[in-house]
Amino acid sequence: MTAAPKALLVDITRCIGCGACSQACKTANQLPAPVEPKLTADTWTVVLERGDGRFVRDLCRHCLEPSCVSVCPVGALTKSDDGPVVYDKSICLGCRYCMIGCPFRVPMFEWHSATPRIRKCILCAPRLERGLPTACAEACPTEATVFGDRDTLVAVARARLAAHPERYHDHVYGLTEVGGTSVLFLSPVPFEELDFDTTVADFPLPDLTWRLLLHVPNVVLLGAGFLGASYWLYRRRDQVAADEGPDRAPSTHAGPGADDG
Repeated sequence: MTAAPKALLVDITRCIGCGACSQACKTANQLPAPVEPKLTADTWTVVLERGDGRFVRDLCRHCLEPSCVSVCPVGALTKSDDGPVVYDKSICLGCRYCMIGCPFRVPMFEWHSATPRIRKCILCAPRLERGLPTACAEACPTEATVFGDRDTLVAVARARLAAHPERYHDHVYGLTEVGGTSVLFLSPVPFEELDFDTTVADFPLPDLTWRLLLHVPNVVLLGAGFLGASYWLYRRRDQVAADEGPDRAPSTHAGPGADDG
C-alpha cells in the first residue's frame, strides 16, 4: 500500500525567527557551517525577515508534480510516493535544466566543486524512511513548522483559518500553486507582502512542459520543410541562371568585379 504523502505546514504567525530549523537541517544532512543568509548548495533552508517582525522560511516546496522532475532529461530528480523530491548524482548530466524549470528558484549548483551536484532540501527523505519527522519540524520550538500527512495538514490549516479569521490571510499557500506543493504556508498578511510569488500558475507546470513537447514533432517537420524548400529554391535559381546563358552568372560564382585587374 502506498504511503500517504508527507508535508510541512509553516505557520508564519508562530515563527520567531530563531533559525533552529536551519541548524537542524545542517546537522541532519551533514552540511557545513555556517547557515548562510540565502539558499545555497550548502544551506537548504533559511529564515528570512520580512519586516514588522515577520519571519518566512525558504526551502524546496516539493511540488506534487514537480517541474524540475519533468525537465530532467535523465531522471536524476524523482518525486517519491511519500512526498520528497530527491536527487541521484550518479546519473546527473549537470545540465541544470532543473534550476531553470523550478518556479521557486530552489535547486542550487555546486559551482565550487570539481564534481558538482545539484543541492536542495530533500524533505529529510532518509528520516522519513525510518518513520521520523523532518529535522526542521522536530527542532521548531513554537511548532511554526509541523510535519504530517499532507491531507491532515491541509485540514489543520483550514481549521485555523476558520477559527481565527482575524489572525490569518484567507489562503493556504501551496494548496493549489503549481498544482499543489508538499510545503504549505499560513500568513497573517497577503503573501505578496512577504515576497511570495503569487503569480505562479494553479496547474502543474509539467502539464505545460508536455504541451510544448507535443508540438516538437510539428516544429521539426516545419523546420525541415522550410530548409528543404529553401535549398530547392537556391538550386533552382542557379539552374535558371545557367539556362539563361553566360551573361548571368550563377549565385555560386564570385560577384561583379571579381575578375577585374
